[in-house]
Amino acid sequence: MLRLGLVLGLGALAVGCAATRRPAGPSETPPAPGKPVVGLASWYGRQHQGRATSSGEAFDMNRLTAAHRTLPFGTRVRVTNLETGRSVVVRVNDRGPFAAARIIDVSYAAAKALGMVGAGVARVEMVVLGEGG
Repeated sequence: MLRLGLVLGLGALAVGCAATRRPAGPSETPPAPGKPVVGLASWYGRQHQGRATSSGEAFDMNRLTAAHRTLPFGTRVRVTNLETGRSVVVRVNDRGPFAAARIIDVSYAAAKALGMVGAGVARVEMVVLGEGG
């Protein structure tokens, strides 16, 4: 009987945690076009190659794409690595990042252009340019 109570109690705890989990990240409001946002970026590549993104298109690590929590799919964003000064324009086609301290995940091609492949994470400035394209 004690074991059953313990199992049911742990099950309720697990459900409660899942139900109250908040999305990771600093804000749920999309950044305003033209307003710089500074934070950490990470990248993803081969492990996701060919898999469906949240927008439904297949992920291609060799295209200049990104994942953002709230920006509409198709939004173009300029990302600048603040350490190297290198910039790239990416198109949002996925959701993420799932690490709370990060503001954007970029594809391998974008990470390569930014000079952040080796480090994996970089401090960046992100500026929303607009939708489309």
